[in-house]
Amino acid sequence: MRYTYIVRPPLHIQKYLREFLEDLELERGRSLKTIENYSHYLNRFFSHAGVSRPDDISEEKVRSFRLWMGHAQNGKELSTKTRNYHLIALRQFLKYLAKRNVGSLAPEKIELARLRDRDIDIPPIEDLERLLAAPKLHSLQGLRDRAILELLFSTGLRISELVALSRDSIDLKREEFSVRGKGGKIRLVFLSGQAKSALKEYQDKRTDMEEALFAGTQKKDPKRLSVRQVERLVARYAIAAGIGRKVTPHTLRHLFATDLLMNGADLRSVQALLGHSSITTTQIYTHVTDKQLREVHKAFHSRRRK
Repeated sequence: MRYTYIVRPPLHIQKYLREFLEDLELERGRSLKTIENYSHYLNRFFSHAGVSRPDDISEEKVRSFRLWMGHAQNGKELSTKTRNYHLIALRQFLKYLAKRNVGSLAPEKIELARLRDRDIDIPPIEDLERLLAAPKLHSLQGLRDRAILELLFSTGLRISELVALSRDSIDLKREEFSVRGKGGKIRLVFLSGQAKSALKEYQDKRTDMEEALFAGTQKKDPKRLSVRQVERLVARYAIAAGIGRKVTPHTLRHLFATDLLMNGADLRSVQALLGHSSITTTQIYTHVTDKQLREVHKAFHSRRRK
């Protein structure tokens, strides 16, 4: 008996995309925001490159897409970092296809653009102290906002990690708690004495039943604060403190890292406390400690020479 084999063409790219995004959420524990971004980046590539099937993806189409991203889009040029986000999403998608033995471009063909060394604008310690002291403590909102600022500086939390905290997340007696960060990774963070005190005072004054650690102060319907609300309150207190530069929740994360390094912490420990998967990411902070090198050079170089 002779058998007839039917070679089926690859399915439409959107079916593979849906399955890839489901895999990110269910198997790899990626956040909804990450999944949303990957969907946006990949659909932008599919649309520009005219991709309808996995075997449509080619080096030439990727090269054309890179050139397109390098020019201004809607009057605004995409940064190198944003362009790399698109390419990282595409590379991860191609890895998924390869894992499923779906014919497409090899993932290793996707190379990222080299990023320039980042310059981090770190406020001086005097600005930090004024910022932390800016909330007025005669109201529940002021107590909450001081607790937010102290917690950000004490732990180096990402803003998404902060707004996700619940009241039962933190053990004030142990002065530490676990947080789920990027990629679903859990790490331990620690409270300073100031952060512990601010959190306790805020919690003791609350009368609502909202489970969120940081919620609105409307008595009728308190709700968990959003990322945008926290960003706005940090910016507002920076202005009230007379700080001329832009200050965001991530600025406090930068301050947390540089404070540790300038006081003698090693890079590997700072990496763990920040929840960075690669120490390369942590190394962006080392340049702010370079001013200490002058003192090291002065103290230890050529001491045996007359």
